[in-house]
Formats: sequence, C-alpha cells, structure tokens
Amino acid sequence: MTPPAMPQTVSQTGPDIDFARRVLITEAEALVSLSDSLGPSFVRALDVFAATEGRVIVSGMGKSGHISNKIAATLASTGTPSFFVHPAEASHGDLGMITENDSLLALSNSGETSELADIVTYAARFKIPLVAITAVANSTLAKASDAALILPDTPEACPMGLAPTSSSTMMLALGDAMAVALLERKNFSSSDFQKLHPGGKLGQRLIKVADVMHTDDELPLVTPDTVMSEVLLEMTAKRFGCVGIRGTDGTLVGMITDGDLRRHMGSSLLGARAVDVMTEGARTIGTNALLSEAMGLMNTLSITNLFVVEQVGPVGIIHIHDCLRAGTA
Repeated sequence: MTPPAMPQTVSQTGPDIDFARRVLITEAEALVSLSDSLGPSFVRALDVFAATEGRVIVSGMGKSGHISNKIAATLASTGTPSFFVHPAEASHGDLGMITENDSLLALSNSGETSELADIVTYAARFKIPLVAITAVANSTLAKASDAALILPDTPEACPMGLAPTSSSTMMLALGDAMAVALLERKNFSSSDFQKLHPGGKLGQRLIKVADVMHTDDELPLVTPDTVMSEVLLEMTAKRFGCVGIRGTDGTLVGMITDGDLRRHMGSSLLGARAVDVMTEGARTIGTNALLSEAMGLMNTLSITNLFVVEQVGPVGIIHIHDCLRAGTA
C-alpha cells in the first residue's frame, strides 16, 4: 500500500498552530506569575538545602514524579547531591534510602497525594527538613512542610483544565530556579561543572588546557645561549616542531619554530645561539583556559603549538592535535 504523500510545506497558520501557541502563551504567563510570587519561602527552601549535610531527596507521584526526577538530576549536576525516591516504593522499603542528614523536596499540585503520606510522616518522625511545592497553601503537604512553595493560581493549558501542563511547567522551572540559586550560593564554577559532566559535547567544551598539556620532560625548552646544534636535537627529541627559550629569570622570552630555521638556513646556523634565531614574544595561554579557547587561538593565528604559562614561566605546551584528540573542534 502506498503511504499518503507528506505535505511539502508546513503552514505557520491554522487551527493547530493557533492552539499550540495558546498553550505556550498560557504556560509562559504562568511562569511570569510564578516569578512574581517568589518570596521569603523560596529563600527558606534554599536555606534548608544549603544546610543539608546529606542529599536532597525529591519525591512526587505521576506527572509530579517525572518532574521530581528531572529536578533531582539538575540539582545533582549542579553541585547539590540529590536523587529521586518514588513515594510508593518508599512505603515498601525505600524509606531506608533517606537519612537524618538529608532533606526532602515533595511535589504535589493538590498537596493531598496519598502516596506521599508515608514519606512525609517519616520526615516528621526523624526531623528531616521538608520543602513542599504545591498549588494549595492550606493542603496537608503545605502544612507539614518547613517551607512551602505555593504555585500561583493559573489555568492549565489543557482546554479541560485537567491535564497537568501549566502546573507541571511551573514545578519544573521552580526546580531549575532552586538549582541555579544554590549553584550561585556555592560559587559553583565551570571547573566543578566539568568534573560532573566528563562525557559528551558539554564535557568536551569544559576541558581545560591543564588537563591535556605536556609537562616536565616533554617540555621543549632551551636557554638563550644554547647553540643551535643542541636546539635542533631538542626539537627533534620533543617532536613539537618548536622549542621555547627560557631566560635566566625563568620567563619565556621567545621560541624557535621550523619557520625560524628556514629563515636562518645557512652554513653558520649550527654554530649560532638560540637568541640569534628565536622569535621574541611567543604566543602563550594559561593553565586554566578552556581547551576550546586554545583551539580557537591556534586557528586564528594559524599555528600548531601554544606554550602554557603560569605567571610568566612556561609550565607546559599544547599541540593542536591534543585539542582534536580531546574532541574540541
């Protein structure tokens, strides 16, 4: 049977597009209302999580459970140890995952989700701090919490007003807001982020020069008075196609590349000193620079090596192939 032909173009108008836009606008307006509603309870929630010595346990049922999973993952990836506990499973042994050093974040739009009862009772029994995200301020969950984050009264994007849409979007965004606010409190850096995201493109973009640079015996260095016959031996042994010239004060005063050798080719080259052949002002980069920055600099300057310096002294060298092997392009 021949499948029906697909339309060649997608109209940017029509009932489907109009309805989809109404959904997005409704949810966007809900997020604006949520932003306007933030106040002292949000700060109290952050105080609870910042003071947690263990982990932030996130729990919710149904759609709130799916949002809870994502919030736990975002917290964990931004420096706040966290994991999700299913409330129904908690009643059958998984309460043992929660310790007195932890804190609890419970999500329920109604605040009356029966599956959360045991985990909330457990928190009260062992004095485990509880933060709630709910739309009902006088709900059981809100009253049991140490800090209740009340979602503003906004319509669901569902035309029947039943399917969690605006409410779940607000929960998700509120989790992001908490994670980023905690990140800022902790001065969580890109270096910290890279440690938790070593894989994939994100991890590759955050690799630092210090992570891949060549150091110690691999570093091609000579003094200004080194004769060129020894310079050539150093260049050949280290295989970077260059050497750095380190002055008596430890600073990098210049470098010699294959191009410098060609420009000074002659019968007197081997007897000359490094200072006579070198190019002053070697291009350098710092140890804490991102590898992507080193790659961009080498591409811009049409060079293949960069010496790595701390203060003014050379501590390493990086080749463009090191960037490519690390996945930086």
